[in-house]
Amino acid sequence: MKFFSTLFFLAFTLSFQAQDQNKDVLFTVDQEPIYASEFIRVFNKNLDLVKDESQKDVDAYLELFVNYKLKLKEAKTLGFDTMPKYKRELSNYKNQLAKNYLTDTKVTDALVEEAYQRISNEINASHILIRVEEDASPKDTLAVYNELLSLRDRVLTEGYKAVQKEVHDGKTVYAEDLGYFSGFKMVYAFENVAFNTEIGAVSLPFRTQFGFHIINVLDKRESRGQREIAHIMINLEKEDAESRIQDIYKKLQQGEDFASLAKQFSEDKSTSIKGGKLAPFSSGELRSQEFEDQAFTIETEGTYTEPFKSDFGWHIMKLIKKIETAPFEDMKSTLEAKVKRDSRSKLISTSRINKLKQRYAISNVDTDLAYFTSILNTEYYTSKWRVPADFQTENAFVKIENKPFTYNDFANFLMKSQRSRSTKQLPFRDIVANAYNTFLDENMLVYQEENLEFENEDFANILGEYRDGLLLFDLMENKIWKAAAKDSVAVQEFYAANKENYFFNERVDAVVASSAKKKDISKVSKLLKKGNSIAEIKNTVNTKDEVNVIFTSGLMDAAHQALPEGLSFKKGVSKVLSHNDSYVVVKVNEVLPKAFKTLEEAKGKVSSDFQDAKEKNWLTILKNKYSVSINQQVFATVKSKLNK
Repeated sequence: MKFFSTLFFLAFTLSFQAQDQNKDVLFTVDQEPIYASEFIRVFNKNLDLVKDESQKDVDAYLELFVNYKLKLKEAKTLGFDTMPKYKRELSNYKNQLAKNYLTDTKVTDALVEEAYQRISNEINASHILIRVEEDASPKDTLAVYNELLSLRDRVLTEGYKAVQKEVHDGKTVYAEDLGYFSGFKMVYAFENVAFNTEIGAVSLPFRTQFGFHIINVLDKRESRGQREIAHIMINLEKEDAESRIQDIYKKLQQGEDFASLAKQFSEDKSTSIKGGKLAPFSSGELRSQEFEDQAFTIETEGTYTEPFKSDFGWHIMKLIKKIETAPFEDMKSTLEAKVKRDSRSKLISTSRINKLKQRYAISNVDTDLAYFTSILNTEYYTSKWRVPADFQTENAFVKIENKPFTYNDFANFLMKSQRSRSTKQLPFRDIVANAYNTFLDENMLVYQEENLEFENEDFANILGEYRDGLLLFDLMENKIWKAAAKDSVAVQEFYAANKENYFFNERVDAVVASSAKKKDISKVSKLLKKGNSIAEIKNTVNTKDEVNVIFTSGLMDAAHQALPEGLSFKKGVSKVLSHNDSYVVVKVNEVLPKAFKTLEEAKGKVSSDFQDAKEKNWLTILKNKYSVSINQQVFATVKSKLNK
């Protein structure tokens, strides 16, 4: 109950914070207006999400919406919105959400498309790297560049291997074979040059944070794409898991159908009904490395593996189809997230800053940076510089829109910047100018994030959704969901009053024999009727090399996977029946009639029902506590719009 309630009220919260006060008021909660536009927006958003048809009825939905607003009112009355934990979680979410809006979509889209092309291919390359510090002098940098130009000429004339053997020292010069790699496997600057260099060519020298490189591209090929497979799984918890999977494997070798065996015996319930089929997947998408390795090892469609073990169980896997790299649209969101984490994101930041410079008014209160140049000294190069004693801390320095910055703000930024290695060799004038540009850029980004809720309605709506959803989650957890755990006496009383709702359906203690061959099951049927034990029957119908029949035993109700539909629950041996593309015979040892569950046996359902009842009573109290007034005329107009 807790999970579905959470989804419901999270889906309900979409109120835009800057509501137009002239909009039609649908209802009020203690004189607080709730607008028809909000109700319509929420209803339309959730129309395709809800499974309960009653929630698609506008009248029923209004009642749910009123209840939601009552809970929200109570949460604020009780001060849940002032709790430190709530504020902290909301702030974390706001910062995370803002990342999706604080970007240049045009540049991002171009980088995502480029990334897709690169992960769809692989490059085999070698390189030579000469290490050089990022703050190296222009003289040293030029020397390294020229040395690599010379090495490039040698690679073109002598061949890479000859040069590699001579120059590689593993300290300052690295000449390495990289093997095959695709997009995101190397730093972006390296990847860029690799993908833009032709097969057999050697690139010109280029720089990364590691130093200067040249790349020798040996080959390019398409990546290996996806696999669609089916599997049969036996849980590790079973004592006979390994022997059971081996029995199934023998039946496969005897020519029995993979899908049929998966339906009968696979304990992966999400796939067994589909003959063991999984949705297509690519490298890195599964939680089991053993499972994934097996999937990409099979070369021929229609063939299957020997039994193998993963962290989840014993498996037999069949390759259904090899699939090329997923379509761009299917991978777009994943690639976008990777682009934003990658070094190529700097291109996005640069584009975003340039646009903000055009959007925001920058008031240069003091455009002359000569003063800050004059107060720097050589201690800046050793990170020991401090502002002079007579420094004018509160002087106005610059303003972004309506947000002012003082001399002190920029001085503190300069002090932090002196730790950067890139400043050590620069003249003071250049240090101050670079710091000023970076100071403006960083603070424009901060200003945009601080004001995003007022600049972007979509962001404000989603943030409002989470803000209220988080608030109601805390309220429901405190008032309803924890009640079952805290008040065991009340739960027991609820169970006693509603005991007739908790019961086991009629069950049988039975043994089910299953085989693809009717003659084998007929033989088992005769042996069961004679009173032979299961061990004796196994020895008769199965051999060391052939497993003709698999047995399943235990307590089962009519919905059990092993039982054929419509089986009559009575003691004795059943007829030979068809089930899941095979034949079965069932020996019923005992029939257990419908029986009431103990509180322990029904604990989960009782707790859920107890919470539902408690919530219903609580809503009655809230309706008495807060006055609700519905504008029926406005509601009639809303219904006419939504029922079209």
